[in-house]
Formats: sequence, C-alpha cells, structure tokens
Amino acid sequence: MATGNSQRIKVGIVGGTGYTGVELLRILAQHPNAELTAITSRKEDGLAVADMFPNLRGHVTLAFSTPEKAPLTGCDVVFFATPHGVAMNQAKELLAANVRLIDLAADFRLQDVAVFEKWYKVAHECPDILAESAYGLVELNRKAIAKARVVGNPGCYPTTILLGLAPLLGGAPLIDTSDIISDSKSGVSGAGRKAEVGSLFSEASDNFKAYGVAGHRHHPEIKAQLDQMAGTDVGLTFVPHLVPMVRGMLSTIYVKILPEARGVDFQALFETRYANEPFVDVMPFGSLPETRSVRAANTVRIALQRPGNGDRLIILVVQDNLVKGAAGQAVQNMNLMFGLPETTGLNQVAILP
Repeated sequence: MATGNSQRIKVGIVGGTGYTGVELLRILAQHPNAELTAITSRKEDGLAVADMFPNLRGHVTLAFSTPEKAPLTGCDVVFFATPHGVAMNQAKELLAANVRLIDLAADFRLQDVAVFEKWYKVAHECPDILAESAYGLVELNRKAIAKARVVGNPGCYPTTILLGLAPLLGGAPLIDTSDIISDSKSGVSGAGRKAEVGSLFSEASDNFKAYGVAGHRHHPEIKAQLDQMAGTDVGLTFVPHLVPMVRGMLSTIYVKILPEARGVDFQALFETRYANEPFVDVMPFGSLPETRSVRAANTVRIALQRPGNGDRLIILVVQDNLVKGAAGQAVQNMNLMFGLPETTGLNQVAILP
C-alpha cells in the first residue's frame, strides 16, 4: 500500500529464526518503505530464509548470516528478536554508526537497573543507553518514541494490561489502585520457538495451566508503567496462564470502582481515550472479544463489563501476542521513529477461521 512517502529504511534483524523473527519478516516484506538488508543467525549461517520459513518464498530472498558478517552498521534500524542480554551488548557499536535500535526483549524495558538485574540475573551492560531509551508502547509514549534512538518494545502481557487500564489512570481517581487483578492467558507461541518439554504438543495440547504465579518477569514491567501513569504505588496481582492454542492473548482485568466514580460512563471514557488510535478497538459495552478476531493483525480489542452495574469493572483485552504483542508493535515503533504514518505496512486484516 502506498504511503505517499518514498523513504527507504534499511532494516536488519538480529535473531530471525524464532516466531517473533518470522513475524517481523512477514510484516516487513510487505512494508512499502522497508528494505530488508540483513538477518542474523549463528546456527543457520548461509541458509536461505525461505528454506526455513516457506511462507516467505517469493517475498524474502535474504539468507541468514552470522552477526559478524551481517552489514548491521549499514542499516538505518536494527530489530533484536533475541533473548535478553543480546541487544545491550551490541547497542554501543550500532548507535555509534547512527543505527537506531528496537529491542523486542527486556534489555530496555525497565529503567531501574537494579530491578532489571534482579529479574534477569545479568548485569546491565549500558545503563547510560538504557537511561535514554523509550518504552515502546506507542499509545502511551508517542512523543518519546518519535525522537528515540533506542526503543524497548513492551512485553506481550504488559501491552494488554497497560492498554486495558490506561484510560482509568492519571486523571480524577476512578478505581482502587491498590487492588488490580489481571488474569491473563497466552498461546504457546509466547514461549518462543526453542525446544522445551512444556511446549511439546503432547504437553501443551488438551491442557490449561497457570504459571509464574509467585513472580513473572513481566510483573515489574507492568507495575513500573502503572505506577508512572497513576502517580502512586499501584497494587497489582498478575497471573499468567498457558492456553492450548498457537497464538493469541486474553487479559481479563478486574478493578474496583471508587464510590465517587460510580456514576462515570466508563464506556464513553474508553471510547474517547482511544478514538484516534488506529490499532485499539473499543467494542460495544458488554461485548466478549475473542482472540481469533485479532489473529495476524496489529489490533487490540477492548470490551467492558460491569456485572449488575455494581462497583466491579471488568476489562477484557485481546491481541495477537506475536503481532501487537511483539513484531507488529515493533514495526509501529519503527514507523513513528522514521516519521511515517503509524499504520504503514500494518493494515493486515485479522484472519478467520
């Protein structure tokens, strides 16, 4: 789709053999301003991308190469679709070459170095770069992202929870911020493409389980952003679950309405907050959004429920964990960083069935 902007953006991807990597490739291969320049993998050096991912035959002609051989410093932007710890080790070299970075792991999500090191068990290699990085949830942080050299792409669970709660925070007190509960579920692709027993078909299929109840790495990320929005110390209970499906994410968020806010029209509040957000769909009050309604699309759908018109507000949020929860959101950040319309290359309609 033409954007009216002929700008060419040379794009590199570090770690392109996982599910997030192939989603980045799928989206960028259709992006009118993106020029795929390099994609790295030590293990698959020399292998044609289309031989690993046959859905990209005829669309991506690159072969994987090692990071040492890949022309990353000649790119305009490099995406890191890697485990934590990789982007921060390469950030200084790339920034010195005027390359912008979008990290889909955790290296630039948490501004508190001590909190990062507690949860990820490694020392942060470039706290100075971390200090200048922008948190890449466009709907909350558009101005900072537009001028950033480094963006930490949000986690998938945080995206649903933060967008589900943002309209309720930062203004007049509406909810009890000391007691927020998010019951969140993700498809198996959220665990990545690595070989693990828990991701085997016979383990994950026909099964439904909670995990990370005692502590999950996304919890401090979510809480840091909620605290900032609310201007106070927010109490959050976050319980993730693994659902036997490939992709998709649903967060059911429970909040208690303050007595003085019981007359608020929360539906109108959400509709107004997201009226100009192309990738946030506020559904009619009482709707029940389904994960399949966002499959392969860069869209979040939000619906509100208020049982018995009482003091409990329930926010239902769905997204594709690999698109708006990862690769699509990263491309949305790229568009903003390079002055393109945010929707460029991201108008794919969700697929059914």
